[in-house]
Amino acid sequence: MFRFSLSLATAATLLVSLVNVQNVLSDSVSSKLMVNIPYSLNKDGGYDHREALFGIPPYGGSIAQNVYYADSDLCDPNVNTRKGFPRRDNDASGKMAEWPSPFILMVDRGSCTFVKKVRNAQRAGAAGVIIADNSCLCSDAACMALNPVSAAMCESAEPIMADDGSGADISIPSFLMFKHDADAVKEELKKDGPVQISMAWSLPNPDDRVEYDLWTTPTDVVSRDFLNNFKVVAQALGDRAYFTPHMYIYDGIKSHCQGNDHENFCYTLCTNNGRYCATDPDNDLDKGISGADVVTESLRRLCIWNHYGAADGVGEIWWDYVKEFQTRCNTPDYFSNSDCIRDAYKNSKVDGDMVDRCMADSGGLVKDGSNAFLDVEISAQATRGVVVVPTAFVNTAAIRGSLTVTNIFDAICAGFVEGSSPDMCTKCARSPDALTCIKTGGKKGWSSNTASSFSQDNGGKISTHTFFLTMVVVIGLAGSLAVYYKKKTQDEMRDQVRGILAEYMPLQDDDDGGAGRGAGMMSNPMGFQRPGATSLIG
Repeated sequence: MFRFSLSLATAATLLVSLVNVQNVLSDSVSSKLMVNIPYSLNKDGGYDHREALFGIPPYGGSIAQNVYYADSDLCDPNVNTRKGFPRRDNDASGKMAEWPSPFILMVDRGSCTFVKKVRNAQRAGAAGVIIADNSCLCSDAACMALNPVSAAMCESAEPIMADDGSGADISIPSFLMFKHDADAVKEELKKDGPVQISMAWSLPNPDDRVEYDLWTTPTDVVSRDFLNNFKVVAQALGDRAYFTPHMYIYDGIKSHCQGNDHENFCYTLCTNNGRYCATDPDNDLDKGISGADVVTESLRRLCIWNHYGAADGVGEIWWDYVKEFQTRCNTPDYFSNSDCIRDAYKNSKVDGDMVDRCMADSGGLVKDGSNAFLDVEISAQATRGVVVVPTAFVNTAAIRGSLTVTNIFDAICAGFVEGSSPDMCTKCARSPDALTCIKTGGKKGWSSNTASSFSQDNGGKISTHTFFLTMVVVIGLAGSLAVYYKKKTQDEMRDQVRGILAEYMPLQDDDDGGAGRGAGMMSNPMGFQRPGATSLIG
């Protein structure tokens, strides 16, 4: 049995890298948290906060509503909507009235995952959630001064509001508000004072071309459907959008997979004598797909993009190869099979000999030496602060929510400077089925209850039959039409709120403190190979 060795240097290196990654993530926040009422709590530029890596923010929009404090951690799915602050008058039941919709709900951190809290709030009718932190950061002098009793329980690293693996059903956004700021809001609410908060999101839109990136791995299951289907969108956007695919590679040297004598301590997880590593998708170091196989396929895709996509940012042949590989070779028996890879080359019209030369000329994967392409990927992921796979960026802003064709397309369309959106964005942005809409030139892909469907499916013209029926409805059923219009407007707003993305990394929001859990991850040089090793505990 192969064994890993433990080193204090490894633990220290990984801990520092996690802290640095969180600092980078904090700098790239594209959201704003403002307190509009009362004026005494208003801050120029808004409040420092952390955005959840799940849920669907309305990019380019905002949510401004009254806040209610649940006075609970909201871990119980049976949410009592008649408690909390500010207190309300009793209703006909003789009990305090429920939180009046729409509202933003503030809940306490602790005892369960962030996803569970937000899910329970969503079911209770909240439009957004503010999670009030329950401990200070050790580096936050202001918070420590205001909370001397709890100073000994401070956190050394910022929490990450990550997905616990079940957050795909979350459609509302959520922020974490730091303790001393959240305490001030709770104090105002407990005095039964009104508090209105706005949560806003934006994407950088510097010019009339959008740049978007995707960080993934060849074995990532979540991005599979997206990679199989997005080619049509990339073609439709043409030179108005530039795509760059990135492969997530672990730095084996920083993880101490390469010893002083250049020995590979991480077995089949790495190439180049421990320099470049990936997790083993089947968690079996002796058989199946190895981490080294994943690194090899990652380099292959980088080379294919370099030759077939880097020039125009569309890369039709790259998309074709990825789809062919996923269809033919994405199994333990064929993942690294040269014949299968050659078939994928042939069917996607890739020059295999050219790709092989590229892989060798970049530094190869066998000898104890550096590989230029893989070094660029490691450097870029550290600079960008990527800790979650898959992760998409639009104009350098990390996109939250599920990785779907529709959500990424909507995010790209939101990234164009005002008035410069391409025709396809005008036709299909906010369509519930962007792929169908794009394939049909905007004629299909709209649900029957959206305003766009009325004109899109009829070429912008109304038939005589439709006109007659419409007149009958207007004249004879005015009341029903008003009800229909109200429902249609609500559905449109709901579609907009559900229009964009987030991310996938397990995180337990509990009060255990991070040191003990972190120590468990450091039991071997390749701690990332263990399940949940990339988690940051709240």
